[in-house]
Formats: sequence, structure tokens, C-alpha cells
Amino acid sequence: MTGKPFNWAGASALQLMLAQQAGLRPGHFVWFGGDVHLYSNHYDQAREQMSREPRPFPKMRLARKPDSIDGYRIDDFVVEDYSPHAAIKADVAV
Repeated sequence: MTGKPFNWAGASALQLMLAQQAGLRPGHFVWFGGDVHLYSNHYDQAREQMSREPRPFPKMRLARKPDSIDGYRIDDFVVEDYSPHAAIKADVAV
């Protein structure tokens, strides 16, 4: 619940970078979960998340093409049509 959205955004950004550097169009980002679990101190937050009406997905694009994969900067990533719900606070489970 707390890590996947961050990981999905990073993996999608990497897919955009690799496709751009290879001169290809990015395809669909497909994810399969392995050790998918929910900590007991996140039950209420998970219920709140599931009760929310989904919104359209935002779009990410690259503002420029660097000479190499190592040349990207944070401001090269442009996120459009992002309409997030309010944050859900969840303690780190240790």
C-alpha cells in the first residue's frame, strides 16, 4: 500500500527513458505482484483507499532527450493531468 505507487512511478519513468534512448515508443507498464501483503497497522488506511472513487490516470512525458541514459534530470519528467486524493498517513511497519 505504501511502496507500490512510488515503485510504479519510478518503473514507468525508467521505461520512458529507455524507450526514448532506443528510439522506440513506450508500451504498457504491466506489473505482477509476488510477495504482496498488507501490514495489520494499515487496515484502516487500505479500507479508506478502497472506498475512494478512482480518478483518471495522469500522464508522464519527457521534456527533452539527453545524450545518454545518465543525462536525465528531475525537471525532464513532466506529469500532466494529475488529480490526487488527499494523502493517507500510514506508519512504517517495523
